[in-house]
Amino acid sequence: MPRRFFELSDEVELPRRWHLAMPRNAQGLKVDDGQFRHGSPVLLKERFKISVEIAGTPLDFTEAGIMIPVVHVRVASLFTELAPDDVQLIPVDVEGQPDQYLILVATRLIRCIDEKASRIRLWTHEDGVPHKVGQYASVRDLRIDKNKVGGARVFRLEGWRSSLIVSGEIKDALERMGATGTRFEEV
Repeated sequence: MPRRFFELSDEVELPRRWHLAMPRNAQGLKVDDGQFRHGSPVLLKERFKISVEIAGTPLDFTEAGIMIPVVHVRVASLFTELAPDDVQLIPVDVEGQPDQYLILVATRLIRCIDEKASRIRLWTHEDGVPHKVGQYASVRDLRIDKNKVGGARVFRLEGWRSSLIVSGEIKDALERMGATGTRFEEV
């Protein structure tokens, strides 16, 4: 049976759900969110804090700030069990929560976007952003070339790091556990 992969994102349409702010360091300064989407381990060793921007039902999977995956400890355990070489988990204190939460970092970056099957637009000189010319400006109807993935179960896409990709095995396990806040779209 061929392997399946899914983009994992935050189910923002859930009613009465919480919304988390950007992580902050011990000094209260916002942390550079991009480092959590590079597809490589994060080198920071300090403990972060995240405040709740909008109160509501806590979720097992939430994207804090700008697409930073924050997971409940039970979801973190699942990722550790099924994809130990593909993830880094960074403890974080979520305001008002006694349960443990962690930032989920995909530590693999794979060049596997199927440019023929996906609808992509590249930056051009006309866009007025010279340093981005030739890079992906948008990717819609995302499809990947599964032959380029190898044994990875969790990864980011080279050139389009905003997408967090998980294997069908991880999707199925998250659904079996009843993890809240997850949304999957097959790629």
